[in-house]
Amino acid sequence: MTVSLRPATEADLMAVGALHQRSRVAAYSSFLPAEALAGPTPEAMGRYWVERLAWEGTDHRMTVAERDGRLVGFSYLGPDDAGDPATGLLNAIHLEPDERGRGTGRALMVDALAAMQARGWTRAALWVLRQNAPARRFYERGGWAATGEERDDLIGPALVPQLRYAREL
Repeated sequence: MTVSLRPATEADLMAVGALHQRSRVAAYSSFLPAEALAGPTPEAMGRYWVERLAWEGTDHRMTVAERDGRLVGFSYLGPDDAGDPATGLLNAIHLEPDERGRGTGRALMVDALAAMQARGWTRAALWVLRQNAPARRFYERGGWAATGEERDDLIGPALVPQLRYAREL
């Protein structure tokens, strides 16, 4: 069965949080210590998404991917975090670990880029963990390139370097 995409609803957000936690652990466990990935709980991640969408829902967009009626991924986008009105920010693409390599991430990325273009943005940006080589390759295959900008963020107690990527729409 092929994957289908649809706008997320409030009823999806607890499942999105649980998926987000599973995705983080699977994607980051090869380079982050276990204590960095021990929290938050799937329930806390769900509550995080409920609260975040309540604050950002007017100018952000979450799309969920389903396969055979099962939530298998999501994307989240919104305005640029650097304030550039011509740029949209792809905040997240997360997949169930067993969904990698099945085209779902690509479908979510293509959908997000089309949504950004429909909003009038001419450029897209994102932040990716420097050590997440598979994600970096995924974005590079999708036409994204590192801009040279870097920042550090916390995942649990671990300070993690991130790279900014961008592409034209």
